[in-house]
Amino acid sequence: MQRFSAKSTFQNIPISLLRRCISSTSQTAMAASDEFLGRLPPFEYIPPPYTGPSADVILNQRKEFLSSYTSCLYKKPLNIVDGKMQYLFDESGRRYLDAFAGIAVVNCGHCHPHVVKPVIDQIKRLQHPTTLYLNHAIADFSEALASKLPGDLKVVFFTNSGTEANELALMMAKLYTGYQDIVSIRNGYHGNAAGTMGATGQSMWKFNVVQTGTHHALNPDPYRGVFGSDGEKYARELHDLIQYGTTGHIAGFVFEAIQGVGGIVELAPGYLSAAYDIVKKAGGLFIADEVQSGFARTGDFWGFEAHNVVPDIVTMAKGIGNGFPLGAVVTTPEIARVLTRRCYFNTFGGNAVATTAGLAVLNVIEKDKLQENASMVGSYLKGRLNQLKEKHEIIGDVRGRGLMLGVELVSDRKLKTPATAETLHIMDQMKELGVLVGKGGFFGNVFRITPPLCFTKDDADYLVEAMDYSVSKM
Repeated sequence: MQRFSAKSTFQNIPISLLRRCISSTSQTAMAASDEFLGRLPPFEYIPPPYTGPSADVILNQRKEFLSSYTSCLYKKPLNIVDGKMQYLFDESGRRYLDAFAGIAVVNCGHCHPHVVKPVIDQIKRLQHPTTLYLNHAIADFSEALASKLPGDLKVVFFTNSGTEANELALMMAKLYTGYQDIVSIRNGYHGNAAGTMGATGQSMWKFNVVQTGTHHALNPDPYRGVFGSDGEKYARELHDLIQYGTTGHIAGFVFEAIQGVGGIVELAPGYLSAAYDIVKKAGGLFIADEVQSGFARTGDFWGFEAHNVVPDIVTMAKGIGNGFPLGAVVTTPEIARVLTRRCYFNTFGGNAVATTAGLAVLNVIEKDKLQENASMVGSYLKGRLNQLKEKHEIIGDVRGRGLMLGVELVSDRKLKTPATAETLHIMDQMKELGVLVGKGGFFGNVFRITPPLCFTKDDADYLVEAMDYSVSKM
């Protein structure tokens, strides 16, 4: 059989003709991109002209002064300079539909005026008084936040990030119970500090440092899990893990109701309610990591609400501040008392500007009915994505709730072979069509669709059309 050779195939074709072919292909791609951009839902905002450094200059600065691990999405990284609601703008003023929201952070929308104004007013008046003095900002937000949680969950500790929040929660569980073992779920992500790295269930996020006392239960993943959607079987494995891998007593069990970094994996039905009883019998606390799923993203205010459980501790970050560095741990007065045994203090936790932003976020979610919108538009978008699944073999699974959705790509549906390279290619194609999505999953083959909660049905239609076109061109 004659082997294909680019050299032998093209050596007799005039260079001028090759150039015309390449130019024609490029022009066709640009025409398709322009055609799609013309279909972007209308939006009144026009950003002011950008006068800052170019993408190339910024990229060189990052290479010189930031860690090489500070990577960028896309072959040609975007220089994002402006944002308004569900849209982002690059240095040329080009508009993009943001279906990633800064990794499930900007729930209210970019630069929402009712978040921006109170923050600016606070920053003009007082930026950082320290919690050692009285100030209404932290008190007002604590009260409003506690009102969003069930049962006796009403004592709030503020942090600066989700990692910090989870670290504090794990420490509190150990102090309260007197036990040291923590159980988490494989494929989960809880942070990158010592304790949270141990609780994280993916090797790519775990450095070679001592991580003791953490045990990882089977992931109750309905798509890839060994027991499919049978939550009871996964719960029995959790019971066995505690009985055979620990003293029979644990400090706590930490979980994400929907795994974010892990690829928008919903836990199998019935798992958490069964796990709750098992954890309680082992003396442990039930810890809900709501860093990505909280603040109305799933159509419920908290991800755990869909599972009929009330946690002992809830951790949160990301959407809590719409982009401000803010995290929190909420627990019961009884559990909270363990931190009175010594001095606990967080310099920036509860900062006046950050908590002002947090309160503004709660007000916007209620005023703009973002929880209802996440449920309605999310259900609509998930239905449209399932229609794409019927059309394209490469789409192996569509999952999630509200506006926390995942689309897993596979090169073989039966074997569920991860289509990792294809995922990157399609992401780049969608970017050219003006749509930005995230990427996740252990194999890097899942689109993470976590847009601002002001996303509309027209936005959903445009996203699906861009994905359909990009997949069709594979």
